[in-house]
Formats: sequence, C-alpha cells, structure tokens
Amino acid sequence: MTVDLRATLQDALSADYVLEDELPRGGMSRVFLAVERSLNRKVVLKVLDPELAATLSAERFKREIALAARLQHPHIVPLLHAGAVNGLLFYSMPFVEGESLRELMVRERPMSIDRITQILDEVSGALDFAHAQGVVHRDIKPENVMLFHGQAVVLDFGIAKAVSDSTATSPGSTTAPRLTLQGTSLGTPTYIAPEQAAGDPTLDHRADIYSMGCVAYEMLTGHPPFRGKTPQAVMIAHAKETPEPVAKRRPDAPAALAKLVMACLEKTPDRRPRRAQELVHALRGTYPGSGAKGLFARAPWWLPWVLAGVSSAAAIGLALAR
Repeated sequence: MTVDLRATLQDALSADYVLEDELPRGGMSRVFLAVERSLNRKVVLKVLDPELAATLSAERFKREIALAARLQHPHIVPLLHAGAVNGLLFYSMPFVEGESLRELMVRERPMSIDRITQILDEVSGALDFAHAQGVVHRDIKPENVMLFHGQAVVLDFGIAKAVSDSTATSPGSTTAPRLTLQGTSLGTPTYIAPEQAAGDPTLDHRADIYSMGCVAYEMLTGHPPFRGKTPQAVMIAHAKETPEPVAKRRPDAPAALAKLVMACLEKTPDRRPRRAQELVHALRGTYPGSGAKGLFARAPWWLPWVLAGVSSAAAIGLALAR
C-alpha cells in the first residue's frame, strides 16, 4: 500500500513535484517532503487517507482550502495549493524546518515558564487572527505547532473544517453524514473540547481556546488534563471530570497563568475567555518580568537608544541652563 500510494502520487504529480522522504503521518493523512519544480523549493504534501477522500467532494474540499489559504500571519503556516489526482485529495504547505512542540515537550522537561508563555502568546495571536477571519482550527495540539527559528507557528488551519464540510452527500440528502474519524470533525481526543466531542454543529472559536488550554496544561504539568484507556474514555472525561488544578501540579507557575489555563478548560464555552485576544493580553501579564523590566524586554530594539538620546539631550540642556 505504501509503495502504491507513493508511486501513484509521484506519477500523477511528476510535472509539478518530486517526492522525497515520507514524514511521520498525521491523524488523517500521509505526509511527504517534496520539491516544487517551478520554484525549486521544498514543500510538504499531505495526502488524505483514500477511504476518507472517497467520502468527500473534491470541489468542495478545494474551495474550503482556498478560503483557509487566505490566512496570512507570522505565526500561521500558510496553505499553498490543494488538488485531486486519481481519487486522491492532497494539499501543500511550506516545509518548516524545525521541531514540533511535541518534540520540544519531550526534550525539555519541565519546560520553563518563560518558554511556555512565549509559545502560548504566539499561538494565541495566530488563533485570534484566524478567528477574526471566521476560521476555527478544530485540532490544536502539540503536533500542529512547530518551532521555527525559536518562534511558534501553527499548521493545518482550516483542514478539519475543509474535511467535515466537504463530506459527500447521497442523492436527495440535505445533510452530510457525521464524521467520526480522529482528526476530522472530532479533532484529537486528548485535546478536544466537550462540545466538539459531542458533535455540536454550533461549536465556535471557543473550542480552540479549550484545546489550547489542554496544550498549556500539558506544557506546564507534563501531562494532559485527562488520560484514559480509550479515546472514548478521554472524551467522556473532558465532558464530566474536573482536571487537577495547575497550581497543585506546577507550584512555581505564576498564579495568573495557572488561573488562565484553568479558565480555558471550563466545560461550558460561555465560561471560557471570549476571544483569543484576551489570552494574549493576559499572557503578557504573566511573564516573570512583566513590570518595567518585562516591558523593555518586549519593546522594539531601537527604543532604549531613543530613550538614551532623549535623556542625554535633557542632561545637556540642564547643564547649559545652569
């Protein structure tokens, strides 16, 4: 199967791409590193599972990907192209050379508070921008956050929605069948919001805020808020159980940060922060140096020089006056 899919894909896309290595697969796709011939650049091709692709409308899928591709933000990895070949659906994105947040979490135990707040700040900024454009990620997890030159960038914005909204309908049917595959409408059980796990068709951007709360909880404590023997057991826990407080598992976490993470994990969307922008503002107040020292640490590089110049000019003026 591995050889057949790769060979089929390479044969169909030979005019545009040269497939190289196969990368670790996603929840619903096979992933290949490729060279785009026209620009001689490395890209990532993600090919949906053939069984899943058979249930989707190719045109609707490409249309949804085109909408998601409009997202242009420093902390969002953009989508480049989507297509259909020989019954296979694929999309491409730039190759991000770095490590995933999952790899960082394994390598750095425990993660420093400074590093955690920086990553959460950047991911929250990406979420706030996407949500303002009407795009909900639906699958925020450590594997979908990459560290590129020390900065966090988010992968696969709009993919889950493209898949769920592209489900083919049978003749005469007015609604698409509910998807239950991990990584599509149900997201990833470890990080899924209760309303998303329940298949609520009215879920909104606050599902992403819950998922980010799960990721933040794991970065701080080393463990996700809920674990279970089966995906179903984990999803039930999201709906019914209360996670152990962050402060108990990570005593050195700033109280404001611990409180913010627990607020993101509220079962009811109305009890969570209303917008990711609120998280950005709150997170910037949780840095250890969030007073005057922290302010200068995040100020533009030129600001200290300007202030020094103003100070010098004032001193010279005072001396001449005397």
